Amino acid sequence: MKLPELKIGSKTARVPIVQGGMAIRLSTARLAAAVAEEGGIGLIAASGMSHPELRYEIKLARSLTNGIIGINIMVAASDFAGVVHTAIDAGIDLVVAGAGFSRDIFGWGKESGTPIVPIVSSVKLAKISEKLGASAIVVEGKEAGGHLGTDISVRELIEPIRAAVKIPVIAAGGVLTGKDIVEMFKMGANGVQMGSRFAASVESNAAPSLKEYYLKSQPEDVVVINSPVGLPGRAVRTPFSKRVIAGPVPPKTCDSCLKACKHNFCIVRALTRAQQGDLETGLVFTGEYMPRIKEILPVKQIIKQLIEEAESCN
Repeated sequence: MKLPELKIGSKTARVPIVQGGMAIRLSTARLAAAVAEEGGIGLIAASGMSHPELRYEIKLARSLTNGIIGINIMVAASDFAGVVHTAIDAGIDLVVAGAGFSRDIFGWGKESGTPIVPIVSSVKLAKISEKLGASAIVVEGKEAGGHLGTDISVRELIEPIRAAVKIPVIAAGGVLTGKDIVEMFKMGANGVQMGSRFAASVESNAAPSLKEYYLKSQPEDVVVINSPVGLPGRAVRTPFSKRVIAGPVPPKTCDSCLKACKHNFCIVRALTRAQQGDLETGLVFTGEYMPRIKEILPVKQIIKQLIEEAESCN
């Protein structure tokens, strides 16, 4: 199957692949630009970044590619509005928002002409998003990494949501191969979002030890924890995630990074420690099928391989 283009607002991606925005700082300018340069859509994970840092990352990504660069931001973040306005002011191409739902963001997008792409997991939210002015939606199933909005497979969500809305539908969760992409398209998706495959890439900003940890993970190592955001989160079993599953690990200091925090642990600090290679006290978010990835590859090779696999499928 020859993969079609993906149009979101006035932007058209030659390759219908969106690289998931993986925080904290796993997907920065280098990864986002590499994906955009190959014709996909690259996302900078803005959660946990200061405004100057975000501006720097956007500027750096622009210096590396003329492709489509967006941000991913948690609605649950206390600085959600500030981050979105900063990205828009810096000329970002689109905004993907998850870990909660915001009605205000659609007005900000309309004022600036910036496409807004919410992450949803139900027909109801898909229809609300379209009515409020979403340019597209990411439909995320239970197979995804990080915060989860459903326990239903993306393969069960795509068809009913596709039937309910007219805007582009981007499938997310458990997409690793060209065959997976073709499967999503046959169900009605217009594009796919992929996180795990790009987390385990050369350009990923994860520490080398974290990338190696991904490759060593086994299916039984993938667990679900309760996030301070108020949602379940899919992660790899580490000493820290075991402690979180057993009970609260209250933070000694609080940066007030979330609008509403359960205070069972500090998610920003835990994810940051993992990104920097601390696998003892860090939280490693992952997709359900991360254990299927066996090698770290450059983005260029990953996308070339995905396209070839897709084209070999009928």
